[in-house]
Amino acid sequence: MSDAPSDKHWKLDLRYGRRVTAFRHFTVIADGMAGELGDGFTCRPGPAVMTMKAWAPDADESCAMIRAIGRQIGFTASGPVEIYETEAEKPPGENPYGYDIGFVPYDAD
Repeated sequence: MSDAPSDKHWKLDLRYGRRVTAFRHFTVIADGMAGELGDGFTCRPGPAVMTMKAWAPDADESCAMIRAIGRQIGFTASGPVEIYETEAEKPPGENPYGYDIGFVPYDAD
């Protein structure tokens, strides 16, 4: 996942088969409750949406990832989880991983 010259053309390498990965890229959106967030994340406590981009073997794994990572940070995914296969912004690694994690609070009316 470094910015080394060998990673400069990773998207083209994936597209033309010069680089192979067992993972697919997803954008995952989970509805739930934010508590006191850790790891430098900020969101007021209460209802919120958590977003994450992920390299994972399949959609089910990306769903499990957002729930597990959310718990580690202080977010409980208690509502629906939406999963979209999307274009990646970072190259795949040797293991599944999530990045660009964000939170959007909302008022529950």
